[in-house]
This record gives sequence, C-alpha cells and structure tokens, in this order.
Amino acid sequence: MTEGSDGREMLIVTGMSGAGRSTVANALEDLGWYVVDNLPPQMLRPLVDLGAHTGEAIPRIAAVVDVRGGRMFADAQELVAELRESDRARVVFLDATDAALVRRFEQVRRPHPLQGDGTLLDGILAERARMAGLREHSDLVLDTSELNIHQLATRIGELFGEDSAPSLRLTLMSFGFKYGLPADADMVADIRFLPNPYWVPELAPQSGLDDAVRSYVLGQPGAEEFIAHYVAALAAVTEGYRRENKRHATIAVGCTGGKHRSVAIAEEMASRLRALPGVSVTVRHRDLGRE
Repeated sequence: MTEGSDGREMLIVTGMSGAGRSTVANALEDLGWYVVDNLPPQMLRPLVDLGAHTGEAIPRIAAVVDVRGGRMFADAQELVAELRESDRARVVFLDATDAALVRRFEQVRRPHPLQGDGTLLDGILAERARMAGLREHSDLVLDTSELNIHQLATRIGELFGEDSAPSLRLTLMSFGFKYGLPADADMVADIRFLPNPYWVPELAPQSGLDDAVRSYVLGQPGAEEFIAHYVAALAAVTEGYRRENKRHATIAVGCTGGKHRSVAIAEEMASRLRALPGVSVTVRHRDLGRE
C-alpha cells in the first residue's frame, strides 16, 4: 500500500481464483475503502488518475484484478509494474495451496475460469503460471489456505483498517516445519537447534504460551544470543523496508511441530520488536493446536 502526500491510498488486489478476493473486497469496503471489482487492467491507470483528482472524496481506492479479464489480462503485469515503480499503488496477492483451491471450488460446485475442458487442477495450474509474474512482484503475498472467510476479513482489518497506520507492519508467525513452510514468509528463522520441550513429560502437553515452556525455551544455551542478534538484524532490515516503501513483512519462526519452541521465541521476539519506532507487530501461531 502506498500513501500520497495528500493521504490518498491505492491498493491493487489480485491473486488466485478461490483464494479470497471477494472476501477481501468486502472487508475493504467495510473498512471504508472504495472498491472496484473485476477491473480490466487497462483501467488501472485511469482509476489512479481519477483518485488523484477527487481529493478527499475518495481517499482510499482498491481495485480487484484477476484472470476474468481474458485477453485484457495480458498487459496486467506491465501496467501493475509501472504503477508500483512510480509509487502510485501497492499490490496484494492472495494465494492458497492447490489442494485448498480444489476443495473450495468443489464446495461451491463451480468450474475454474481457466479450466476449459480439463480438470479443476488443470485450470489452477494454468492460472498459477499466468499469475507468476504478478505474484513475484507483489508487495504482500497473503496465503489464505488455512483461513476461513471470517479469519481472512479479520486479517485484512489488521493490515488495512487503522487510520493512523504505522510505516511498517510486521507479522511474527510461528509454524511447524513438518506442516510445511509458510508460503507468505519474507524471512524464516529455524530454531530447531534448541532442545525440544516435547521430550520433557511435564512440558509436552503445554505450549510456548505457557510460562513453564517459555522459561524452559528461553533459558536454553544460545536462545538469548539468537533472539538478541536476530532482533538487531531485523532492526536494520525494517529500516531498509521503509526506505524501499515496503509496508508489510512476515517473519516466520519454525520448530518441528509449531507448538513449543517457535511459539515461545516468536512471542519474545515480538515483544522486543514492538520497541522499534514506526513498527506495528502482530503475532500469529499457524500450527498451534494441531495434533
């Protein structure tokens, strides 16, 4: 997301069909954004220009762009890149795993827009190939695989709902490597070098949110040094993000199952990162509660 000197903001929402674009559009409308759905990419520049001339009337504009534009979508990547380079818009790309997308299309009993005579998966793979360039150059990639519509709307509210937004929003996400890397992580910290509380009988049923597990993890040799050095490195990274006008970043912290070590370390890192000026920190525990 970018904000001009007059306070106007322009957001381009794109991504995979079935990943939640409609939910995001509705959530943004509820937050006071002026949302234009299924906009042909060629209309992005006129829309930005319109927003520039309406002043306070339309302070925040969001445009939803997707493959339903057909042939008109061919120029989307070039047009979006031009707007990003000129710092006139920011791009949010919604993604999900192939399995999650197949499940969602089957639930609503609708074909994929690129499916043709093939299968659902054929359509998804064709769209993923077509959208690869936009995804690579997006400002924020949001993986919705594990989010229902209410959780996704809440996430959008966290990212775009505050009037006095900080210059950078960080998400600290704990996860378990055995469940896969988070698709939307900008950086990944592996803390499996610390002893696992899972093998301590009285700690195994608890999580990194419990004091006993937290004390055990943070008291291990190397834990404090890792946290201190990683937070110091992130302080420099956040300064660079702000210089490059990157407004959102996800820092993933992983252990084996995402229940003990990663949760405790992510919470501790978040508490220290909140001391950085102009930085808002949210903590999410992706795999907490899984068996």
